[in-house]
Amino acid sequence: MDKIRELASKRAAIIFTKSSCCMCHSIKALFYELGASPTIHELDQDSRGIEIAVALRSLGCNPCVPAIFIGGHFVGSAKDVISLHVDGSLKEMLINAKAIWF
Repeated sequence: MDKIRELASKRAAIIFTKSSCCMCHSIKALFYELGASPTIHELDQDSRGIEIAVALRSLGCNPCVPAIFIGGHFVGSAKDVISLHVDGSLKEMLINAKAIWF
């Protein structure tokens, strides 16, 4: 959990993913389309990936990826981010966190 907090607090936007996850790929593509360059943390390429996945589940992210943090705050999983995008607030959150520059 400490590693998650540390990583999330140092980046405007971070997405915890697995390289084989199609929803992770979709969320990354959405962020890039909006003009953000989030930090991508691939759990299947981290020696502590299983431990991080368990911690993400304890935050309520099930499945554990993708898990999205914006401005140091846990936003949620793919369905949460898609809902924010549909209602127009995702881009505003990214701007406020300085994940998108104009």
